[in-house]
Amino acid sequence: MSVDSVLFSPAALAGISAGPLTGPLTRVHAADQLPGWWRSAVIYQVYPRSFRDLDGDGIGDLAGITAELPRLAELDIDAVWLSPFYRSPQRDAGYDVSDYCDVDPLFGTLDDFDAMMAEATRLGLRMIVDLVPNHCSDQHPDFQAALAAPVGSPERDMFIFRDGRGTFGQEPPNNWQSHFGGPAWTRITEPDGAPGQWYLHLFDSSQPDFNWDNRAVHEEFERVLRFWLDRGVSGFRVDVAHALVKAPGLPEWGGRADGNSCDGFPGHDAPMFGQPALHDIYRQWRRILAEYGPDRILCAEANVDPLPRLADWVRPDEMHQAFNFPYLHAGLDVHRMRHVITESLTALDAVAAPSTWVLSNHDVVRHATRFGYSGQAPRDGDGIGASDPQPDEDLGRSRAAAASMFMLGLPGGAYLYQGEELGLPDGTDIPDARRQDPTFARTGGARLGRDGCRVPLPWRGGELHAGFGDGQDPWLPQPENFAGLARDVQAASPSSHLNLYKRMLDLRRGLDLGRGSLSWYEDLCTDTSLAFLNGTTLVLLNTGYEPLEMPAGRVLLRSSTPPGAGYAAGDMSSAGDQLSSGETVWLEIYIEDTEG
Repeated sequence: MSVDSVLFSPAALAGISAGPLTGPLTRVHAADQLPGWWRSAVIYQVYPRSFRDLDGDGIGDLAGITAELPRLAELDIDAVWLSPFYRSPQRDAGYDVSDYCDVDPLFGTLDDFDAMMAEATRLGLRMIVDLVPNHCSDQHPDFQAALAAPVGSPERDMFIFRDGRGTFGQEPPNNWQSHFGGPAWTRITEPDGAPGQWYLHLFDSSQPDFNWDNRAVHEEFERVLRFWLDRGVSGFRVDVAHALVKAPGLPEWGGRADGNSCDGFPGHDAPMFGQPALHDIYRQWRRILAEYGPDRILCAEANVDPLPRLADWVRPDEMHQAFNFPYLHAGLDVHRMRHVITESLTALDAVAAPSTWVLSNHDVVRHATRFGYSGQAPRDGDGIGASDPQPDEDLGRSRAAAASMFMLGLPGGAYLYQGEELGLPDGTDIPDARRQDPTFARTGGARLGRDGCRVPLPWRGGELHAGFGDGQDPWLPQPENFAGLARDVQAASPSSHLNLYKRMLDLRRGLDLGRGSLSWYEDLCTDTSLAFLNGTTLVLLNTGYEPLEMPAGRVLLRSSTPPGAGYAAGDMSSAGDQLSSGETVWLEIYIEDTEG
């Protein structure tokens, strides 16, 4: 029997009797009693290039992160996830790594990294670093050695080299396409000057894929893991964790380049993703992390389809967490949201793993911009330009607050992308000449890429570049309204997006919502609203155009009011109190425990 087919009255839930809450509840998830800080953690993503520039070169750096860590600690988060800062030619903003065990001079030095770690430890923040094991830079010494070595050599076997098709090997070895546009193969010139083999790159041609059928590749990344664990990191976010191993024989694929399902091509058949041998790799990594204690974690960026397959990545001896991309892409469609939440919790409960929730990251249009359209964003997931219809920023920011409050009420872990606590929009007016995402160049501008969500942050409204840095212009231009959205400006306003986030995160921890339960409150789950009970907290989202009557209870927080408004004891909602369009509320519902 499916979870959704079972209805409970409030009095039937764990021996409790209901106060004012009436109507059926559909129980999906019980409170989490298992050990592990990550099971309910709020983890904040820092994209170093755009966080804070302390040395004045227009690009963020580790010293800038260290300087602003106290501001992150004020959010009451548990950990920081640091996007790549390794040595790199920066063809893909650091996801093209040339040395996995050093800091790129653009960001500082290993001493700067150690100073950042010391400050994070002082503030009680854990540090998780990005690991990019599917591919490296074509400037990596191992790939340069492979180019210089003969066909069939151990050096070439570190990567995926193949002979081309056709009489003279002039055609790629198969029909796979790059995520960034164009073929996923590039032909090399051999050391003797003759046209040579082709190498696989699922992303840019400057990012050759490693050959994970080679034991030497395993040994190299086990060394890298230990290098950073020895420096005190609390774990790794594993980039494209589903892509390392390819199907034997590299068979043709007529589906989407990203492996998501489409007509005739289910995602689970994609030969470049989700291969069974991946799981043995992560079991070994889990054993390595265990040597450093029980609190080091792995989080998979695993875009697997359909969603129940996500559970394969977080079985007890593999990853600790996996990103929940279906939730990110559900938008504000309450039916999709309910389906994804129910399916995620049900599937992950079966392997005793927590779910994670996320609304923005460095690869997608920020949700404050996505939600600023009455329909779908014009280039949803692929950047928005000056010639596209522009979002209503006030509408987008209001809906983003409601969506964030709904998400932070869910049990499990939550990921925040830098600047979302400020309600920042995408940069939608970046000139073509300033764009740096390789997707833009490889598609001839047909796809704008991800630059818009990577625009440098505003820290102090009255300073040059809104306080991002006082030297050269930022590597990407900031929107004109960023000065008014700067952190110091918002910190001084009780009704700001920033102070709403602080209150949400404070309440989330105080109410222990991350460790809580989830039951759908059916009377308020409609075509335009969604409501669930987490412990004694009712979370209610109204996406409709009409106000929604709220049940009785104490208002803890609502997304459209200043933080603290409605929090004083005795401030009750009652029949006739309404939730506005595009608003979320947390209500304390009086339910008395009758056990004992």
